[in-house]
Amino acid sequence: MAGDSVLLAAVSLLSACQQIYFALHVGRARLKYKIAAPAVSGAPEFERIFRAHQNSLESYSVFIITLWTAGWYFNQVFATCLGLVYIYARHKYFWGYAETTDGRITGFKLSLGVLALLIVLAVLGLASRFLDEYLDLHVAKKLRHPF
Repeated sequence: MAGDSVLLAAVSLLSACQQIYFALHVGRARLKYKIAAPAVSGAPEFERIFRAHQNSLESYSVFIITLWTAGWYFNQVFATCLGLVYIYARHKYFWGYAETTDGRITGFKLSLGVLALLIVLAVLGLASRFLDEYLDLHVAKKLRHPF
């Protein structure tokens, strides 16, 4: 079973490393701008880095759940590719936001689009599996061989 999900696991681990990377930059910004924890306000530069990290954490659970559900029930390779695009989008978002508040827009839109697509794929995959398993309707098979 572990071999069946190696791509999803690799992307999950890479995204976890990205979250650690973002957290380290928040720590560096705390030192640079002399903001002691638990304070979350101070220099605008620190606040942007802090918010970029927090916003990434806020969407992280949705990403992981939809990545695995889309990969498991729809297509692992496609979900993995979308996961890599999401990681790239979050990188652009984090560093864009660290520079200016408007700098986050491109990464935000791209990551939101990827999340929406992962949700759609997860729903389609689950619906197909449900119909196949409980109602004996083989939608995916009929789509491959319509006649």
